[in-house]
Parts: sequence; C-alpha cells; structure tokens
Amino acid sequence: MISSAPATPVLELRGISKAFTGVQALNAVSLNLFPGEVHTLMGQNGAGKSTLIKVLTGVYAPDHGQILLAGQAIQPQSTLDAQNHGISTVYQEVNLCPNLSVAENIFIGRYPRKFGRIDWSAMTRQATALLERMQIRIDVTLPLAHYPLAIQQMVAISRSLLVSAKVLILDEPTSSLDEKEVDLLFSVLRGLREQGMAILFVTHFLDQTYAISDRITVMRNGEREGEYLAADLSRVELVNKMVGAPVATEAAAPVAAAVAAEPSRLQSFLRAVGLSRRGALLPMDLDIHKGELLGLAGLLGSGRTEAARLLFGADKADGGTITIDGKEQSFASPRDAIAAGIGFCSEDRKHEGAILELSVRENLILALQARMGIMRAIPLKRQQQLAEEYVKALGIKTASIETPIGSLSGGNQQKVLLARWLVTDPKLLILDEPTRGIDVRAKQEIMDYVSALCRKGMSILFISSELPEVLRVSDRIVVMRDRKAGGEYPRGALDETTVLHVIAAGDANA
Repeated sequence: MISSAPATPVLELRGISKAFTGVQALNAVSLNLFPGEVHTLMGQNGAGKSTLIKVLTGVYAPDHGQILLAGQAIQPQSTLDAQNHGISTVYQEVNLCPNLSVAENIFIGRYPRKFGRIDWSAMTRQATALLERMQIRIDVTLPLAHYPLAIQQMVAISRSLLVSAKVLILDEPTSSLDEKEVDLLFSVLRGLREQGMAILFVTHFLDQTYAISDRITVMRNGEREGEYLAADLSRVELVNKMVGAPVATEAAAPVAAAVAAEPSRLQSFLRAVGLSRRGALLPMDLDIHKGELLGLAGLLGSGRTEAARLLFGADKADGGTITIDGKEQSFASPRDAIAAGIGFCSEDRKHEGAILELSVRENLILALQARMGIMRAIPLKRQQQLAEEYVKALGIKTASIETPIGSLSGGNQQKVLLARWLVTDPKLLILDEPTRGIDVRAKQEIMDYVSALCRKGMSILFISSELPEVLRVSDRIVVMRDRKAGGEYPRGALDETTVLHVIAAGDANA
C-alpha cells in the first residue's frame, strides 16, 4: 500500500457509489490524486473505470460520496462545469473539428478578441506558445486534419492548459497510437508532471503503465482493490489484482517455459503471417488447424479482438498475409470472409450482434441471407425450418421463433447469434467473449456445443477474459499482451498462475 505521498491531494474521491437499474457500477470507491504525478487507473472491462471518470467529469451524479478539489467539495453538473472547476478530460477519440485550424480548435468558444472581432494574430501567437510549452512546434494555422492523431491529442491537451486545469484526465489516449506517437505523448506528460499537473491516466497496456506511472489504483467489480506506488507493484501482482487471482508465491513458480506448440497432426486451415494494423495490432503470426479450438487469452486491449476483426475483414490490415487452405486471401469486407467460410460472433452483442426488434427467426437467418445475396431471398418456409431446427439443437428458450430476440435472456440471445453462424456451415468460427454476461448453465451448454463442433472438424478461434474457461476448452492457447502475441502453448502447458505471468511479462518464466 501507499507508504509515502504529498500531504494534500489536489483531487480526492471519498466513498463514491453509483448504481443503475439492477447494477451496482461503483461501490464506495476512493482515490487520491496528487499534484506532479501520473496516477494510472487499471482494471478489466466492467471494473468501473469509465463510470468513475463520468462521475468525476459531471456526466453522472454519484449516489453517495464526495469529490474534493483542492480540499473543497464540488459537484460537477456537466463536463463544462467540471472543466470550469479545473478538471479537463482527453478521450480516446479526439472530439475536435478537423476542418478547422489547430489554433481555432484550441480556442473554440474562447477566441481572443480585439475591437469586438476575433484577434487572429493573437490566437496564432498564443496557440503556438501553448504547444511550445509541451515542446510541440507546428504550424497552428494549418487544418487539424493535416496532423497525425498524436498531434491532435496534444491539441486537445493544450486546451486544458488554456483553462488552467488542475487535473488532466486521459481516458485510453494511446489505444490508436503507434509506438513513436506514444513516446511523444509520454514526453509531453512528463513535462506537464514536472510543471505540477495532476494526471489521471486510464489504460489497458501494462508496458505503458510502468513507463509513465507514479501511482496505480486497481479497480475490480466496481470497487477499489487498492492503491499502490508503481515501483512497489510487480506486473504479475498487478495482473493478479485486476483479475482477482491469488498471488503466486516465489515457492510456487512452477511456470512452464514458453514453448512452441508441437507439430500437429491436424491440417492447417488458416494461416496469418505478419498480420498487423497501425495502433491496433503489432505483426502477428497465427495458425489455426482444422478441427481444433485455438484460445486467445489476455487482458482487454491486449489485441485479441483486434486480431479477430482483421481475420474477419471487419477492419483492414496494414500488413501481413492470410492464407486459407494454402490460398492467399484478401478480405475487403466481412462479406469476403463469410464467402471464405468464416463466421464471427462479436463481443458487442448489443451493437454488432442481435437486432433486438427482429424475431429469433429473422436474427438467425441474417448471415445466411447476406451470403446468398439480396436477389436470392430465403423462402419463409426454409427460414422457419432452420429456426426451429437450431432452437431445438441449442436449447434456445423462446415462446416462438417469431418472438423478438430482445425479450430473450442474454444467454438465449447468445445462442441465437451462435446459430446465425452455424446455419452458414462455416469452416472457421470466431467467438469473441461468447459467454460474457450469461449464466453458468448457458455458458456450459454453449461451450459443450462448440467443443462438439470441433470434434466434427470445424475450426474455432475462442476469445475469453475468463482464464479457467480458456484453459479448459482450448487445444492450444496464444497469450496476447500489449497488442502482440506473448507466446503459444499446447494444452496443459499453462495453468491460471503461469498464464498470468505471460500476460504480465511476456514470459512464463518471468
């Protein structure tokens, strides 16, 4: 725990709680942010980080607790109100106007004026000075779109300096940046830290956490697990605290060495070589065999979903090749991947999966209809036959195949989405968090069905944050960390402790 710290925090959260219908998002969370430090907020998806930031910036009002700024209680009513108090936020997506100049973006809503008109020369001069304070020297009269994302984020940060922010919150600012751009951002943050700025940094990347952090607060399941000096918390301990696993003792260290998977009797179906996308995935090799379940393990933001989306053509790769059955493929869109025999159940069931207003039948036949094309409509009788068949096979609990999918439980919705891809008879099925947010029985039923598909020759790429589940069902496991593969392991080479070592350090022996 924290052993030394400045006497007075610039920002203090005391017992912050926030509940939504049926969900306790935050439960008595406390946090201390001191001037001249970078304090990193860590936690898995659903830990409560985003909700805490929204409470702090006035998007949500807390149900209980206090926010103190420089010792005075405040109650931000909006992001503008929070900014007026001296709390500025830079988000993952830069919310500026790319068609306007850099200077105009910095001064939006606060243009310097002279004789009732905008003083353009003063604005250019002041914008240049603000950026030079962060050692950024660019032409501020050019459109913002002229510059890369990293510079655009510096412009967003400079707006905070303009309003004399006491606290700067950076919410996943590096998720779309490459290594050089991250170095540039961190150079600026170190400069602001030396000037006394208090910086709250939210990220999923372990390497970045230890490159910039003075202090770390770990959140889990809506609660604060603990607050630590970065120098006192090892990477393995941090991962353990994030996922809630017991800390391995030195004596335990049975960790298996990172080993390449043994040559398989199974024939390769898909092989990716050097697959990459700027700001999303570093060059990665992946081989998926016919009739095997390949697990991707890792924390949120490690590159698991990014790799899956590239394999499905949902995102365009910058580099690398994909071959299927020995033939090189180029996927311009998911339609191409579907035509090649690939199905993809997205982790975002609400926005990229179920269309809640449509019936079970309509949701179930969508992928098959997309593959056949708009000119070859599936006859209603055939739709009904397929829907009835898969409702029975997967044990989907619904009053009728015409029931809107939105009225089904999460587990049954997930089964419908699984059936959507099974009707296309895919050769490879990518399952991204297929059991998140559903009950234990539904999880077991889905995974039993998936395992049976593998035994029949289908290839499965399985992504899950639940390590015991990945370890239990996978024939091989690729462990992801910080947008790259940390190692590939055959069944039985890892346990919950050793996989955490790979996630934390990229090496099971670390």
